[in-house]
Order: sequence, then C-alpha cells, then structure tokens
Amino acid sequence: MELCVNGLTIEYTSNGSVVRPVSSFNLRATSGSVVVLLGPNGCGKTSLLSCLAGILTPKQGRMRFGDVDIATLRGKALTSYRRRTVGIAFQAFNLIPSLTALENVMVPLRNGGMKRRQARARASGLLWQVGLGERPHARPGAMSSGQQQRVAIARALGFDPPMFLADEPTAHLDYLQVDGVMRLLRTLANDDRLVVIATHDQRVLQLADQIIELVPTLGHESPPRERTTIAAGSMRA
Repeated sequence: MELCVNGLTIEYTSNGSVVRPVSSFNLRATSGSVVVLLGPNGCGKTSLLSCLAGILTPKQGRMRFGDVDIATLRGKALTSYRRRTVGIAFQAFNLIPSLTALENVMVPLRNGGMKRRQARARASGLLWQVGLGERPHARPGAMSSGQQQRVAIARALGFDPPMFLADEPTAHLDYLQVDGVMRLLRTLANDDRLVVIATHDQRVLQLADQIIELVPTLGHESPPRERTTIAAGSMRA
C-alpha cells in the first residue's frame, strides 16, 4: 500500500498566536519501508503522526493511504481506521498500571469486538513476537522501560495494521535497550506494512529507508524546512 501526503498544513492557536508547525508538507512512501521523521521538539513530528493516525485534523492538505482518504473520515469509518488500519505506539507508552502485559495487549482487541479466548491467544502471540512471551503476567511497574515499550508495540499491532506509527520510541530507553527495540521496529516493516517513526535520536537513522528532516524556523507562521534523503546502510533484521 502507498501513503501519499500532499500539501499538508497543521495549524492551531496558542496564547493568542497562530502556530503552524507544519506547512505544505509532502510525503510518499510504500509498504515494506521505514520512514523516519527526524527533528527536535516543536518541529511538528508528533503533529504529523497524529494526523496520520486520524487523531488530529489538518488545516488543509490530503492524506491518502491505499484507497482511504484519512482527513475525510468521520464516525464509524474513522473508528474503524484507527482500530484496524493504523497502530500507534505513544512516547509515554500509556499502559494501564493495574493490568498485566497480556491484559494491556488484550484491551483494544476486546474493545474491537474480539472474543476473550481469541483476544487472549492473539495477545499472547504478540508478546512472543516482541520478545516478552515469558512475562505475560508482569505489570508495567515491574518492567523496564524497554519492556514497557515492547508491550506498547504489541498492543498497537493487535489487528495487524498495515501502517504502524512510533512516537520517540527510544526516548525512555537506556543504551542497551535501544538496539533491541530498533531491531524489533525494523522487522515490522514488510510487504504488508509501512512503519513511520518520529524521533530526535540520530541512532534511529540506521533503520530508515527514507528520512524526512524537519527543521523548525523562527516565527509562528514560518513553515519548517523539509529535506528528504535515502538512508545508506539501513539496519536489517
């Protein structure tokens, strides 16, 4: 499947001023690739991911993934898109502290109508996929940051979405944890899935097939500068 973003502009008001972190942004990427949105805080990376996830509505522009026009989705169609077409691993993990790893992964599956037995089997399989199959009953408080990140990734993969988004996936990880999570993210990109990662971490660049560098500029209404490059020597599983 192909992702096409054309003329995307994101705008909101903060303290009485117009903030436009992204202006006339374009992107084209296909399943099987890893796209890295690289840049410091405030350059619009998370806003872009939120638009792709159907969480934030852009001021203008088009976003098409396969035959889905993301910005026009409403109601049940938007809910279905968020649940089955796109998966997102948030920077803060957003795990439920009182639930086990298995139960955290089961939550969106059950909310999506999957029967308990099937959801449990699916969640267990996903935990094995991310390297936590032997810790299904561990709660977030008993896990390292790297392990919590893996649970968050497993949860986002619940319905096997064809687009996977990760917001600063290495932000809370120590040096030893980063390599394992990066290799896991690389394996997620296959013929049926596109992976988009927002990060300021230069180490993540080795994953990329395509790098979009977002550079903030002075002034609320000045657009960022986008530079697209193709990574050399990408990490492969």
